[in-house]
Amino acid sequence: MVTIDHDAVLRARVLLLGSRRPSRAELVGAYRVLAEVSPKAYVPKLVDALLALHYELRDPRLAVALTAEASRAARGMEAGAPNRPQLLRRALDNHQASLFALGRRAEGRAVCEELAEAGRSEPLARALAEEGRFEEAAELDEEAARKGIPEHSFWNRVRWAANLEGAGLHDAAATVFRELLEETRREAAEQRTALAILTWELVHFSRMRETAGDGAGAAAARREALSVLEELATTGEPKTWSCILACWSTLFVLSGRAAEPAAGPESPMPPFGTQHGWSHDVRDGFLGMLPGLEAEAARLRGAGRLPGLADVQRRIAIRAAVREGDRPYLFEERFTPYFDEAVALARRLPDDPGRLARALTDRSMFLVAARSFEPAHADFAEAAALLRDR
Repeated sequence: MVTIDHDAVLRARVLLLGSRRPSRAELVGAYRVLAEVSPKAYVPKLVDALLALHYELRDPRLAVALTAEASRAARGMEAGAPNRPQLLRRALDNHQASLFALGRRAEGRAVCEELAEAGRSEPLARALAEEGRFEEAAELDEEAARKGIPEHSFWNRVRWAANLEGAGLHDAAATVFRELLEETRREAAEQRTALAILTWELVHFSRMRETAGDGAGAAAARREALSVLEELATTGEPKTWSCILACWSTLFVLSGRAAEPAAGPESPMPPFGTQHGWSHDVRDGFLGMLPGLEAEAARLRGAGRLPGLADVQRRIAIRAAVREGDRPYLFEERFTPYFDEAVALARRLPDDPGRLARALTDRSMFLVAARSFEPAHADFAEAAALLRDR
């Protein structure tokens, strides 16, 4: 039997009814008391207040405690209570993120499993992909697609195909990505999406098929991409599109996965194929490699080892794209040096046309993102010619 402190209840009601606006911490205290008396009315308010306080404090350790309390409170709501599913998902989502931020991956993954049971599987798929469990992650992606959960086809299809490819299921990955391409072609023809996005998808698909040993499929995708680029160089985008830089950066970052260490439970890596929802510990670790990569680049440059330098410089550029690839402010000025240097390095390696084709392709897709369509077309035309000559 719960003993009610009536004085505490009175103080809580006075606080909420007073003319002074309570702080978030005071609201949490008041709702904790009142939730014991009127759970139906105040438990939802307590969950909201706990989550708001954790955002305000931005203390990783307090975040774990506050989101754990919010999760317990949401679980305790009656099964038919209004908004219970939404509140429970919000609480669990914030709780798993706070656990991963401290590197408590096993606990975070367990919360992700509960969250998946509550109807949101994306965080679990992400956690599995970070640990190299790509096939399991892809199964969750497929289940979500069957239920019609994805609302943004690009993000869900790219992630699903990336997980299938990570699992070595190249034909299945190609099937998923082809469906995305077909949808993007239709939308581009109806001016409901950018030709730039279609170009990036076609080039990424060509890379996928090249990796799978399908040279003919890769060449066909490059030819179509070159045709779209020619249209862009001649007439530009039919409409102005904003907020598409994340599509470029996501596919560029994904293209570098093979050059990074393999993911595993003890050595998680980013969930390549999505730009959203990376675990904080994984993101920090990935960007934390930058000083070591820059030191390695300096050593290789000093030793005149250009092939290795080109590879390391690309890994550095990919981290720059992770950090700020979706920010439009001074976008071209910030990123041009990375891609110009990559092409200059590759031109100093005349016996390695594939490396030059890669650098030209990377720069071409960046130039599309920067809306410099004529030089983008010129770069990709040169890259395509090099690849046909191999």
